[in-house]
Amino acid sequence: MNPLKILMIGPQGSGKSTQSKLLAESLKIPVISTGEIFRKLSKERVGFGQIIRTILEEGRLVDDQTTYTIVEDRLNQSDCRKGFVVDGYPRNIEQLRLFDPHFDRVIYLDVPEQELIRRLMERGRSDDTDESVKRRLELYYQQTQPLLEYYKKQRILIEISGMGDIQTIQDEIKKRI
Repeated sequence: MNPLKILMIGPQGSGKSTQSKLLAESLKIPVISTGEIFRKLSKERVGFGQIIRTILEEGRLVDDQTTYTIVEDRLNQSDCRKGFVVDGYPRNIEQLRLFDPHFDRVIYLDVPEQELIRRLMERGRSDDTDESVKRRLELYYQQTQPLLEYYKKQRILIEISGMGDIQTIQDEIKKRI
């Protein structure tokens, strides 16, 4: 069987991390999450760890080249030979130009904006104000729409409703991949 390379994409609050983990578990392949990689690296005192920690402490985004290097290194590890689920990267066309592992499937979790705002506001994080959440979602859609169009033209985009219970969504994903 050929390795299955899957991208799970969707806005914050869409459930992509939850669905990525469930799908990877059922397929017995790893989840590659830039957020988790960054958090793990930031605990290290040398090399990329020091750089990542500084960036995260300053509230900045990790630049595309650094992200690419870290993800590429992770994908070269032996557990990825049978396939992988990437959680939310690349997020835009510029990142795709750097990083294109030729995904077999791209799963887009579609959730109405009002529901995303509700979910994000319920998390209770201090930086999740109504205005900041709307601004982040607007930026997400601006950056991600061209990426979705690209994958649609490649005929690998699968759009799934992110509404409903977790297992029903997971069952739909499995049925469509």
